[in-house]
Amino acid sequence: MRKIMVFAAACLFLAACKKDKFTTAPQIKYKSISPTSVSSGVVGAAPPVLTLSITDSEGDLGRKAGKDTSWIYIKSLLNNKLDSFLFPDIELAGKKNFQADVLVNLPLYCKPRPGGVRHVDTLFYDVYVKDFAENKSNTIRTENGVLFTCQ
Repeated sequence: MRKIMVFAAACLFLAACKKDKFTTAPQIKYKSISPTSVSSGVVGAAPPVLTLSITDSEGDLGRKAGKDTSWIYIKSLLNNKLDSFLFPDIELAGKKNFQADVLVNLPLYCKPRPGGVRHVDTLFYDVYVKDFAENKSNTIRTENGVLFTCQ
């Protein structure tokens, strides 16, 4: 009987400690950045693409014509410049217990050097999102930097 009580208490403890995957505030996780090396002097060079995993219990994310809009906020840690981007249109996918991967083209910033000297900077970003209700997600920092050559 004692073993059953200990087992039941352990199961209750584990169930109580389990974090809910879907919360009112969106939750984001870093997945990847690609490519990890970019040059400002190459015509037509593709910007790095950040892949995030996002969950939200209400699914109130995205862009809807004439309605609320949610945003993705990205701050370059090189110059602390904060940019905001419209969330992709997910009207057909936006539903309760929303979960998806989102791809974001990252902005690149050259920090000017005296005399226009060519240099390489490693860019890292802080990222968070806000849903229609202005609930702010957790803030993540990109794990991999992007080597950016400023021409």
